[in-house]
Amino acid sequence: MQEREFKADLFDVVEFIHDESKYVAYEKYSYWRSTFRTFFKSKFNIFLITAVTVLVLMAFLYPVFYSSDPYSANTDFYQWNQAPGDGHLFGTDSLGRDIFARTWYGTRTSLLLAFIIAFCDVTIGVFAGAIWGYVKKVDRPMTELYNIVMNVPQTVYLIILSYILRPGFWTIVIAKASRGWLSIGKFIRNKVLVIRDSEYNIASTCLGTPLRRVVIKNIIPFLVSIIIMETALSIPYVIGSEVFLGFIGLGMPTTSVSLGVLVNEGKNSFQNYPYQLIYPTSIVAFITVSFYIIGNRFADSSDPKNHI
Repeated sequence: MQEREFKADLFDVVEFIHDESKYVAYEKYSYWRSTFRTFFKSKFNIFLITAVTVLVLMAFLYPVFYSSDPYSANTDFYQWNQAPGDGHLFGTDSLGRDIFARTWYGTRTSLLLAFIIAFCDVTIGVFAGAIWGYVKKVDRPMTELYNIVMNVPQTVYLIILSYILRPGFWTIVIAKASRGWLSIGKFIRNKVLVIRDSEYNIASTCLGTPLRRVVIKNIIPFLVSIIIMETALSIPYVIGSEVFLGFIGLGMPTTSVSLGVLVNEGKNSFQNYPYQLIYPTSIVAFITVSFYIIGNRFADSSDPKNHI
C-alpha cells in the first residue's frame, strides 16, 4: 500500500495549556426552559393562554367585585326575557335573572368542579398507574377492576349514584372521580411498561431501593409532560360531561348555577329566546376547544425532538 506523504504546512500545532485542559465544554440545557420556549414561540399559543387566563380570572373574580344575585327571581315581569342591551349585557331569563351574572357564576362553578375532578383523577391515576405498570403482581387484579368498572355505562353509573346520593356538586365529583382515575391509570400503566425494565430501574431494585422511591424518583419524572397533558385534557372533558348531565337532568340541581344548568334552561326557550342558550354554550365551546388545543400543543412542545 502506498503511503501518503505528510505535509506539515497543512496543520497548526496547538500549544498544550495545562490549566485550560481541566475545563470541559458543555451546553447549559434545561428541559423545562426548552419546553416553554418552544411552546410560547407560537403566537397562537400565547393568545390561547392569555384568553383562558382572562376567562378564569373573570369567572372567579366577578362574584367578588360584583354583587349581582344570579339566584333570586325578579318580581317585575317587565324584566323577564329581556333581550341583550345596556341594562343586561346578555339579557334576562324567564324569571328576570341577569344572564351575564349567571354565566360567570356558572363558569366559576363548572371550572371549580373540573379542577377538583381533574386533580383527583390525575393524582390517583398517576400513582396507581405507576404501581400498576411496575409491580407485576398488581397487574392482573387492576386489569380486572378496570374491565369491570369501565364496562358499566357511565350514564347507568351516574343514575345509580343520583338515586343513592342527592344530586349536587359533590355527587358529580364522587361519580366522576371514582372511575375517571382508572382511564388515566391504564394510560400511565402502558407508558410505565415501556420504561419498567430499563437498566437504571433494574439497578435500583437490585440495590434494595423501596418501591415508593423507585416510583417517585425513577418513573414519574419521565411522565411529567404526559401528566400535564392529561390534566389539560381532563378539564374540558369534565365540563362537557357536566353539561351533558345537566342536559339529561342528572347534573346540578336547578337551584344552583352552572354551565350545565344554564344550557339545560336555555334549550327549553331556544326557539323564542336563542340568546339564553347561545352565551353559555359559547363559553362551554371556548373552554373545551382551548384546553384541548393547549393540552395537545404542550404535549408536542414537551417532545425533545421539537426542542432547539
